[in-house]
Amino acid sequence: MLTQRIKRAMGIAAFGVVPLALPMLTAGAASGHGYTQNPPSRQALCADGTVSNCGSIQWEPQSVEGPGNFPSGGPADGTLCSGGNSRFSELDDPRGGNWPAKDVSPGQDLQFRWKLTAAHSTESFRYFITKDSYDPSQPLTRDQLDLQPFHTVDYHGEQPGFTVTHTGQLPSDKSGKHLIFGVWEIADTSNAFYTCSDVNFG
Repeated sequence: MLTQRIKRAMGIAAFGVVPLALPMLTAGAASGHGYTQNPPSRQALCADGTVSNCGSIQWEPQSVEGPGNFPSGGPADGTLCSGGNSRFSELDDPRGGNWPAKDVSPGQDLQFRWKLTAAHSTESFRYFITKDSYDPSQPLTRDQLDLQPFHTVDYHGEQPGFTVTHTGQLPSDKSGKHLIFGVWEIADTSNAFYTCSDVNFG
């Protein structure tokens, strides 16, 4: 009888510890990160309900993480918008070129705004744009991008805040629909975070 009481007490104690342990495990798994809110990234449009049928990215728009050092490294062509993460493949689907696009002007000073859920030590934020031959009905590949970023903000390993804003000038020779590919290079890991923002040059 005593042995049974001891086992029962130990079981209750263990049951009481499990709920305390689960948040710690969950917090470690959901280490989370960041995405652009302006210009609206595809994951931001999924998260706020502007675009439907997005899969799991709608619940974790900050999680498009993949190998860094783009363009020599990074995700494979055709998987750039998802960061090479098959769970977020909906971001790579061009949807026939019908992703909502922010109206911009050639040569415009555009404010870039990131929402971060984990402020990693940062190497840089870099922005690439598609070439004039870009076909918005096709998945994004390196050969569709100008691989020289049109705007770069170096952080030299510093840690940003949870909202990051900076202003960059858009190219002055663009017209029609294009895609801005944002890369947040992390300084203390070999990874980066990626965003694809559809824009329309009026």
